[in-house]
Amino acid sequence: MYETSNDGVTLRAALSGELDLRDADEVRDNLAAAAKASTYQVLQIDVSEVTLMDSYALGALVSVRNTAAAAGVTVTLVNPSPPVAKAIQVTGLSDVFGLPTE
Repeated sequence: MYETSNDGVTLRAALSGELDLRDADEVRDNLAAAAKASTYQVLQIDVSEVTLMDSYALGALVSVRNTAAAAGVTVTLVNPSPPVAKAIQVTGLSDVFGLPTE
């Protein structure tokens, strides 16, 4: 479902597969904990391999973003797959994640 790596400044998480109600809590809990406990300035979440993202998963990412922001960590989504880009655009979350609005 996800892998992480870092360069000392940026913590990178790569999500993959279907992210829905079954996975949302685990993704939220793990990424939020990493953001709170880290000394990283940026949490970069690669969603290029995500094939489905429902509203629960989107909510989890918003929660991660809010938790990270409170810890002084910036969250960015990178390489959104078409299903993720569409879900973010439809829900009006493009600005929240720094993605272009189309």
